[in-house]
Amino acid sequence: MELIINHTRKTFDILPDNLEALLAMELPGKKKGIAVALNNRIIPLSAWAETSLNNLDSILIITATQGG
Repeated sequence: MELIINHTRKTFDILPDNLEALLAMELPGKKKGIAVALNNRIIPLSAWAETSLNNLDSILIITATQGG
């Protein structure tokens, strides 16, 4: 099964159960400073655990950075 994460196809033997599980795999230990869009729709942090994933979903993960 595949997901498109930040415009790159990634293959999984088994898709993560939900968006929260995927983010735990992709960005371990990080929850703050992240914005996520699933199929061009922003998903708030409060909905990550209940947002299921399907084959070929497109996910955009944006992380905040410091600088100036």
